[in-house]
Amino acid sequence: MGCRVARVAVLSAGSWGTTLAKVFADAGSDVTIHARRPEVVAEINVRHQNARYLPEVVLPDRLRATVDPVEALAGARHVVLSIPAQALRGNLAAWAPHIEPDAVVVSSMKGVETYSGLRMSEVIHQVTGIPFERIAVLSGPNLAREIAGGQPAASVIACADETAAAALQKACHTPYFRPYTDADVAGCELGGAIKNVIALAVGLAAGLGVGDNARALLVTRGLAETARLGQAMGADPLTLSGLAGAGDLIATCSSPLSRNRRFGEHLGQGMSVEEATTATGQTAEGVKSCRAVLDLSRVHGVEMPITEVVAAVIDGTTSVPDAAAALLSRTPKPEQYSA
Repeated sequence: MGCRVARVAVLSAGSWGTTLAKVFADAGSDVTIHARRPEVVAEINVRHQNARYLPEVVLPDRLRATVDPVEALAGARHVVLSIPAQALRGNLAAWAPHIEPDAVVVSSMKGVETYSGLRMSEVIHQVTGIPFERIAVLSGPNLAREIAGGQPAASVIACADETAAAALQKACHTPYFRPYTDADVAGCELGGAIKNVIALAVGLAAGLGVGDNARALLVTRGLAETARLGQAMGADPLTLSGLAGAGDLIATCSSPLSRNRRFGEHLGQGMSVEEATTATGQTAEGVKSCRAVLDLSRVHGVEMPITEVVAAVIDGTTSVPDAAAALLSRTPKPEQYSA
């Protein structure tokens, strides 16, 4: 007898969720994706497309969609969560009773919960009671449009249980998508969350017409901020210099496909936060997470000047011109010690 094909549930059907559903299907799993709108479900099931988020991408036949999250979760060995970070708690409370007892829950979200300051894996554990050994994080330089188009990319799967990480690695390994495993869940999550905040700053600078040298400055110092907070919170420095840290930061800060960078550019071009939200069209996680990241830095006594400026712009307490001046005119210090 052949091996039973693994079932994967993906919640929900945005650009990254649909891309991950395609990756798992291309790797050999039967995938059910949950979408809220019946027209999206019909488009995926009949036309094998999700044109709003991934135009011109043809989805595999073994990927199907449903409006019913319970149907999506039934029998799923891996449950991939891909919703806005701030919506996780409420949605997961409704989904939790329907997650299979031995399923591994995979967070592909890159944010920190506002008010609680919890990382996504911590929210999953708190809401569901699922042990950390069955909670994994998938993070890296993963621009959805490129991966959905079959362009090569790599990511990191972090989990406290090595066997669970290896099984997940096998389930999403394709010729164009190479996953690596790691045990440093905190490092992967912090790298993914903070890079969105730094990308907002880089986008803001780009929108103001600042050159490549200054943008490289922000990326480099942003990585230093990430490393400082990561070290204070127990992350492995090697994680933050790898795919889930520096790799993700570089991709998000440099690519026009990055929604956080685009959001920052809109701000730099004179839009309000509300106007930038409309113009970006999709959730820019850094907008919601920047204050939570800043709060974490203060709890742990870590100076994060770029994050502080971005949070002030989003809160409306600092103007964009003043933010640019603050970002680019700090007092010089020895590099290895400076904030």
